[in-house]
Amino acid sequence: MSAQRAGILAALFTLLLDQASKLWVYYIFDIAARGMVEVTPFFNIVLVWNRGVSYGLLQQDSEWGRWLLVGVSIVAAIVLAVWAWRAKTILVGISLGLILGGAIGNAIDRSVYGAVLDFLHFHVAGFSWYVFNIADAAIVVGVVGLIYDSLVVERRNRNAPDKDAGEV
Repeated sequence: MSAQRAGILAALFTLLLDQASKLWVYYIFDIAARGMVEVTPFFNIVLVWNRGVSYGLLQQDSEWGRWLLVGVSIVAAIVLAVWAWRAKTILVGISLGLILGGAIGNAIDRSVYGAVLDFLHFHVAGFSWYVFNIADAAIVVGVVGLIYDSLVVERRNRNAPDKDAGEV
């Protein structure tokens, strides 16, 4: 499988899983009516509308701000798609596909609802993690994949003996 095909599949899978989970939580599970639902002692499903970017930064309450963030997401998606198309390895293709699918999923939310629907909340021993969604998780995994490729795989490739060095 090519890096490009792997990236496209990762982006599509992420986008479909993200949007399906949000539609299910909001319209079928009806989290808005239920309020917080404790699933386990360390995991809740809860409705949070994020009008900003990652971790609630740059909160936007105006229509202008909302559409500015949608525009930034579209530009980022185009850049990520071009980068993914040029990917040389499956790891980079998949990592960029995860980020791309997550960015598009959150941009769809912002376009349709005016904010990103977050609903997954992990907490343990008084520590509470941010409320997030599948798109956010995919973006984080994609970034970790890119960092791993950059720090580990590239270093390993640089330190590998050159196959052509002994040939004349």
